[in-house]
Amino acid sequence: MIEATALTKRYGDKTAVDGIDFQVRPGLVTGFLGPNGAGKSTTMRMILGLDLPTAGSVTVDGRDYRGKVWPLRDVGALLDARAVHPGRSAYNHLHSLAAANGIGRGRVDEVLEEVGLTSVAHKRVGGFSLGMAQRLGIAGALLGDPGTLLFDEPVNGLDPDGILWIRTLMRSLAAEGRTVLVSSHLMSEMALTADHLLVIGRGRLLADTPLSELIARHSAERVEVRAADPRRLTSDLRAAGAKVTIEPDGTLAVSGLGSVGIGELAAARGHVLHQLHDVTASLEEAYFRLTGESVEYRVPASAAAALVEAEAEAVLA
Repeated sequence: MIEATALTKRYGDKTAVDGIDFQVRPGLVTGFLGPNGAGKSTTMRMILGLDLPTAGSVTVDGRDYRGKVWPLRDVGALLDARAVHPGRSAYNHLHSLAAANGIGRGRVDEVLEEVGLTSVAHKRVGGFSLGMAQRLGIAGALLGDPGTLLFDEPVNGLDPDGILWIRTLMRSLAAEGRTVLVSSHLMSEMALTADHLLVIGRGRLLADTPLSELIARHSAERVEVRAADPRRLTSDLRAAGAKVTIEPDGTLAVSGLGSVGIGELAAARGHVLHQLHDVTASLEEAYFRLTGESVEYRVPASAAAALVEAEAEAVLA
């Protein structure tokens, strides 16, 4: 288990991590989410002892991780897939890690096979694609068969088969009772992989919750409607207090009035409905609602949304 207490990191006048408390429990895949600059990488580096906290503490299985004699046997981590000497072969890179951590040579062959790199084991890493480098980084994390694993953006550069593989690997590691912490910007992948979420923004912990609870708490009710006369229905729905967004294909996205209320209104006003569908909220929607005020690097809003709305209105005209 990873446990942080009042964990804080300052760089001069900037507070990168601001007194956060959390636990990453074994047997679960815990997703670590937050905008760029939120403090995720700094937190992971403090867990590994690569950066020292300004205040507070973070432990792995109740102990400070710094100063471990055989660190890869306790914690495996992928922080930067390209942090490998390009002139070394994949095999020699892993063998050097194994030798430094008292791990037998046979384990190198095992992890190369596990990540699918056996056929290129003796090729130089400098010629690897990003996806291959990611696989090598994951092999390094698995090398010591540790009980705790940290992965920072592990699916970068992977093809669809690779993404499915890493998703299955994460869940299987957690099922074995290991502690698994995964940082990612891919909300769709986190929704399929994570059991629990830590969400951080501007160095502060915004959520520490099961995935399902986060979605339920921060997502708004929305209904999709298709009708024979969408323009007239839009007018009636807005008159009833609903907020209606017209999609380019003519579908009405309705909030502020549930599907029962929409159906009753349609029946009373003589509308013919072709579709009435409650939309299941996504992790992406919940995430943006939660972190909207914590984004430091934001592109200025454009007129694109207004243009889409205008085009949709033109379709219905």
